[in-house]
Amino acid sequence: MEFCSARRAVLQLLGAVAPTDRPALLQWMRTTRDFDEFTQDNNDIMLKSIAEDLRNCLPLETMLSSEHLALQKIQQQPEPTVHVDAFLYDEDFIDSLCEEGKMSRNYCMVCGSHQTAPLGFISHSFSLMELKFIYHHVLPDLSGKVLVDVGSRLGTVLYGGYLYSSALQLYGVEMNEDFCQLQEMVIKKYQFTDRVKVLHADICTQGSLLQNADVVIMNNVFEYFLNEAEQTRAWECISHNVRKQGSLLVTVPSLEESLSGLQTNIQLSPWVEEVPLNYDVYPENDIDREALQQIHLYKIL
Repeated sequence: MEFCSARRAVLQLLGAVAPTDRPALLQWMRTTRDFDEFTQDNNDIMLKSIAEDLRNCLPLETMLSSEHLALQKIQQQPEPTVHVDAFLYDEDFIDSLCEEGKMSRNYCMVCGSHQTAPLGFISHSFSLMELKFIYHHVLPDLSGKVLVDVGSRLGTVLYGGYLYSSALQLYGVEMNEDFCQLQEMVIKKYQFTDRVKVLHADICTQGSLLQNADVVIMNNVFEYFLNEAEQTRAWECISHNVRKQGSLLVTVPSLEESLSGLQTNIQLSPWVEEVPLNYDVYPENDIDREALQQIHLYKIL
């Protein structure tokens, strides 16, 4: 059906609705998310296709046996916590898995009883909404700029940067070889090789890359994957090399929170200035505002 015919059909349908019900129908049409599948642009569809490819390559918890420290730290959380990758599994997907009995949002507080409490969920990837927030509302135009994702893991920041920005080059630095191979698979399949490159390396060996970066992104990058001494070393490396005046640093959580439990000599006030963000850019009721508020932007002084 062509546009003109479709418009006539919609107007004819609205005309057939009882006058008392028409305001409710129009309000529903203005606010519903039921039209999302028809309004998504091609970039969203491509990212969802990438997520499906990665789900087929990974266990449900999206954790690899090689991630010994991360697995141990999740088990040591004060409340039962599971890793659910926000890029691979959105809320609707989790709901469907719970309905199928493949996942649960709750744990039993007393084995065999009906006393339950919500499980804690943690993700090491940005969700699709968080990626769009970062590239559409947090970062400026990235034309001609170099972006570095520290601890690129599944590569979500790189794919989002390729599709949602005009960044000249996007680099991912990842210590886990298995995840590097997954990223390479996606980059080749979706033909991102002209602007995306993944380095299998410790970020502390990439001083030159950090010094030349215009944007550095760090999402829960060290806490679950390095011990405290290694975290301190990594942060000292970051603060020493990310010094290009006017360059940007995006972190989850805030720098203050990341550094609070570590013995470092890093002084934030001479190094960075936090840039206030507008977390109210999405009017939808089901947006995870709490997750967006974990995203912080800093300008290098």
